[in-house]
Amino acid sequence: MAMSGGRDDGEPMMEMNTTPLIDVLLVLLIMFIITIPVQTHAVKIDLPVADDSPPPEDFVDPVKNRLGITATNQILWNDSPVTLNQVKQYLAQTKSMVPEPELQFQPDPLSAYLTTDRTLAVIKDSGVTKFGFVGNEQYGSFNKAKRPPN
Repeated sequence: MAMSGGRDDGEPMMEMNTTPLIDVLLVLLIMFIITIPVQTHAVKIDLPVADDSPPPEDFVDPVKNRLGITATNQILWNDSPVTLNQVKQYLAQTKSMVPEPELQFQPDPLSAYLTTDRTLAVIKDSGVTKFGFVGNEQYGSFNKAKRPPN
């Protein structure tokens, strides 16, 4: 009776016993997981080498232009109010200078996103190669102060 699978008619059990098959598959799965090498996601970066030698005596700092946006969405070029068309002209002039001056961009945390986005589009279209964001630390304290409590 036990061999018949619980039926009383005496017929042999016709279903396949899948328990050993599942056991073998689980063992193979565990073996594959163990033998797969650990993937390391590394980005190779050539870091600059520190140069402790003093700069030459005729060393001149490159000109740094500041482009800012105030809380009232006014665009400032070196602390002077300008329009986006004037920014395009200034960037075209600085692109032709040797060495190219660094452009430091500092939008106010309360300025409109649209103004910042349009200004960044003008900068990108100009092809400036020396570009950096300045004053990012103000956004960390701004976000912490304006964040709603949990």
